[in-house]
Amino acid sequence: MRTSLLRIWAAPAALLALAVAFAVHAQSRVAAVTVQKIEIRAQTIDAFDPRDPTLPQFGALRFRGGLVLTSPNRDFGGISALRMTPDGERFLALTDRGHWLRARLVYRDGRPVALTDAELAPMLGADGRPLNKRGWYDSESLAEDGSTVYVGFERVNEIVRFDLTKDGLLARGQPIPVPPGVKALPNNKGLECLAMPAKGQPLAGTLIAISERGLDGAGNILGFLIGATGGTFTVKRIADFDISDCTVTPRGDLLLLERRFSWLRGVAMRIRRVPLTTVKAGAVLDGEELIFADMAYQIDNMEGISTHREADGTLVLTLISDDNFSPIQRTVLLQFTWAGE
Repeated sequence: MRTSLLRIWAAPAALLALAVAFAVHAQSRVAAVTVQKIEIRAQTIDAFDPRDPTLPQFGALRFRGGLVLTSPNRDFGGISALRMTPDGERFLALTDRGHWLRARLVYRDGRPVALTDAELAPMLGADGRPLNKRGWYDSESLAEDGSTVYVGFERVNEIVRFDLTKDGLLARGQPIPVPPGVKALPNNKGLECLAMPAKGQPLAGTLIAISERGLDGAGNILGFLIGATGGTFTVKRIADFDISDCTVTPRGDLLLLERRFSWLRGVAMRIRRVPLTTVKAGAVLDGEELIFADMAYQIDNMEGISTHREADGTLVLTLISDDNFSPIQRTVLLQFTWAGE
């Protein structure tokens, strides 16, 4: 009788112990997620066109300087989007393996020369676990609204909202509702562009979301307005270029960073300017080309663009490339000024 009673009580006790152990293990996994400081080495790029180092002007933009970035950290690379702080001193970026990257730019005579205070952390879901552990790792687009940021995950066609106010890079994300058209975007051709116009600008408080190469029946690239102002628009696709990122300037222009790749011609980039006033449901967007560059210039797979304005009013464009974690590609950070803004 005693043996039977012991067995009866032992089974629930064992289950309880197992449950407690599992909970402790789960908590330890969440607690183990930290922000790690990493080293990033920088080699300066002094000439955008190596064929003529004295040439400063490229289309509407003037080259200020650039960096080739490397790191011994295995998670560094694959940078797909970035946002500069208003003073141009720091940036927040994301990698397509679901990591945040934050760092400070060091300048000399107005040119970028190094990165310091670099930090890397996984993006977390609502449960505190890294999103890349659930397959949400192809993070490609980034928009800011104060301390709130939105991240687009391409292959799962989701947008996740993070409030960085309290926990910084360890903030837990929450998916937001997206239009059905976003969910229907082709695999690996989802949202590459997210932008949030600032207060006082057209479409303020509305997320502008554009796919890499989700096409309509006319062959134009699909875009979405998410928020109080809703609807679908398209971007005219020209010369086989795809969307790789976008940003909104302080004046109220939507800048589209575009990329073209072919095995014969290699990679090329282009930036188009689209007035925000033209971005509306049903519109087919097009705009003036600010710059075009191919493999003859110091570019790689350019996937991130951001802007900031300096104290003297100069508008600075910062671009960054995605090396796809490949040894034959580079992480390149470039800065240009735009006198026409």
